[in-house]
Amino acid sequence: MSIPAFGLGTFRLQNDVVIHSVKTALDVGYHVIDTAQIYENEAAIGQAIAESDIARNDLFITTKIWVKNLSKDDLITSLKESLEKLRTDYIDLTLIHWPSPGAAISVAESMQALMEAKQQGLTRQIGVSNFTIDLMQQAINAVGAANIATNQIELHPFLQNRQVVDFANTHAIPITSYMTLAYGEALKNEVIQAIAMKHQITAAQAVLAWAMQLGYAVIPSSTKRDNLVSNLDAIKVTLDEDDMMQIASLDRNHRLVSPEGLAPDWD
Repeated sequence: MSIPAFGLGTFRLQNDVVIHSVKTALDVGYHVIDTAQIYENEAAIGQAIAESDIARNDLFITTKIWVKNLSKDDLITSLKESLEKLRTDYIDLTLIHWPSPGAAISVAESMQALMEAKQQGLTRQIGVSNFTIDLMQQAINAVGAANIATNQIELHPFLQNRQVVDFANTHAIPITSYMTLAYGEALKNEVIQAIAMKHQITAAQAVLAWAMQLGYAVIPSSTKRDNLVSNLDAIKVTLDEDDMMQIASLDRNHRLVSPEGLAPDWD
């Protein structure tokens, strides 16, 4: 993948909480931070990074363009505001966070504006989030699959999103899994707990390792140092074929994130 396999998610973390999370994560070895304009934490993350001793070129920062900024007239302006908040000259990866509600702004217009931002050096890579097969096809038609670094989607043991994944794989578009632990539901599952016990690992490590072995990038969040360290150690875990098949069997199309007025017609 052209994007890192493991990073820190910051959804719902703000102010001192996100500053502490990011500083702790950087201190224990994280180098990838995922944020978004709508999280309203870019400035706090920028502060945390500035107060760390990590060089900018050792970091990979992702942000996402909010729906009100998806037009060609607003996208680059909003991205420059994100750069100021994050105290950086460039973003490593910029995504369309959600497709424009009611297709008020076409995918083509937004993707071409992202390409312009890339050409201006404001972002090194571009991609999409919460895109269905049809929306991915529109993005491919607009800028070509080779220019789409990822589709970041809800993906966990109970929602494995295989149709979208298969389409993305066909076009060599990497998948980033968000909500990989299913708001903690996956950690309580007996199958996952048994796999964790078998390997003497945590349930979270089992789920994160499962996702990474399938080729997905993951961005779990935490505010606790022990959990941040433990989650990062999932990189070292290898599940066997039986483990993978058992987790594959947990899929039940159980979607947790589908905000009214934002969610597309899911595949």
